[in-house]
Amino acid sequence: MARAQKRVQTIEPEAIDGDFEDFYGAVTRLLGRVPHFYRTISNAPFLAMLFLPINASAQRDWPGTRISGKIKEMVVIKTSHVNECEYCYAHNTSLGQAAGITHDQIIEMSSDDYLSSDAFTEREKAAILWAENVTRNTAQKNEEAYTRLRANFSEGEIVEITMLCGMFNMINRINDSLDVAIEGQPEIDKIQGSLHMDPAKMGDYLRWLADHWPNEFETMNKQAEDAAAA
Repeated sequence: MARAQKRVQTIEPEAIDGDFEDFYGAVTRLLGRVPHFYRTISNAPFLAMLFLPINASAQRDWPGTRISGKIKEMVVIKTSHVNECEYCYAHNTSLGQAAGITHDQIIEMSSDDYLSSDAFTEREKAAILWAENVTRNTAQKNEEAYTRLRANFSEGEIVEITMLCGMFNMINRINDSLDVAIEGQPEIDKIQGSLHMDPAKMGDYLRWLADHWPNEFETMNKQAEDAAAA
């Protein structure tokens, strides 16, 4: 049954200006659009601003991480499927296709048979298996899954995969708990243009964030409240 009213009002681009408008511009440059997820969490603007660089750098393909965009999206898709998060699954199957994941691979990794599938390399299977175990909170005791992961990835890569999976467990739960609405497919597919992150754009954002970090916080919190009510 459809919900009659949003649990949390989204903050729409037309209702903002000033630093808030600059922040939404940075979200677009780093993530390809301002998804409903960011329009929702921006009700807590400073947390949203601080979360953006972690989100973009952990998930996107760029020289500062050692995991390919394709494997990253396999981890995110498996995590979102296990958690049954329709919002993240919709967005990341789209981004995954931009990363080179086929429709058949999406179907395979969303089943319980991916370990016996010829559609994936051993490295990909190890990452997907680890994502499933981290999401089910069975990774600590599953030595077989860790041994398989360690045979295919360095310790730094293992940390990256685990952090990405942990981050999306959080994002899945935020989207589901706040009942964030899924956008239409044309809007979702704008994510495909953000597969590769330009480090210079991240640097620009971090400098902007440092330069615009206030001494008093109520002004922007009030702007968020007013924009949500608009």
